Amino acid sequence: MSAVTARRPLATQARYLAWRSILRTARQPIMIVPALVFPLFLLAINASGLDAATNIPGFPTDSYLTFALAFPFMQGALFATNTAGTNLADDIGSGFFNRLSLTPMRGSALLAGQLAGVLVVALIQVVTYLAAGFAAGADFEAGPLGIPVLIALSFSISAAFGAIGLFVGLRSGSGEAVQGLFPLMFVLLFLSSATLPRDLIEHDWFATAATINPVSYLIEGLRSLFVYGWDLEALALAFGVAIAIFSGGLLAASRAMDERLART
Repeated sequence: MSAVTARRPLATQARYLAWRSILRTARQPIMIVPALVFPLFLLAINASGLDAATNIPGFPTDSYLTFALAFPFMQGALFATNTAGTNLADDIGSGFFNRLSLTPMRGSALLAGQLAGVLVVALIQVVTYLAAGFAAGADFEAGPLGIPVLIALSFSISAAFGAIGLFVGLRSGSGEAVQGLFPLMFVLLFLSSATLPRDLIEHDWFATAATINPVSYLIEGLRSLFVYGWDLEALALAFGVAIAIFSGGLLAASRAMDERLART
């Protein structure tokens, strides 16, 4: 980036860096393909292996596929941590970040630009998961008007976990450290209400873990559009949790950015 470019307004800087992030992500199939294939693979396993759960009294739908379709959206969003954090860590390792620090580039423009690649992957995921779910016969009770809400919620969740990835990438400067977060994220996913509604979980410790786990509320917000239609409480909680995670992650990433710029 030239010094002339870097002196331009924040929005212009962010646009250049966003375009770079989008192209960079598009040129790395390893960033896109696993985030599409792996969640769909687990969806197929869960939908076929846990279909008997629909016979439990009080289960909200007679189609476990419909119930489980929120799972790939949530799992795909977790990949945003790797996408955002690994790319930023690579920039630090390659010296690109150091070169940017010599320009009047604003840290907020870099963070916003890095998240652009995350949102492109999120859009591809939403389209792919919806197409696969509808092709397999899943319901979508919210109807056509629910699709923009689903996209907005998916974007919010992906941005939230992307912000966490940015923080870890800036703090550690290591792609391996960012990738090491994924097993922890996976544990949070499986200790949530991903496979059963919280009120049907029999084990007290599991029900308690799912209740205090913020991932449960994100999944339940996504699921509500498929199963219930318009559950405003579930949607409000999901958007609220996503915004809270995003705000905390972005604040931490901004501070980590300031510290790294001060060191360079």
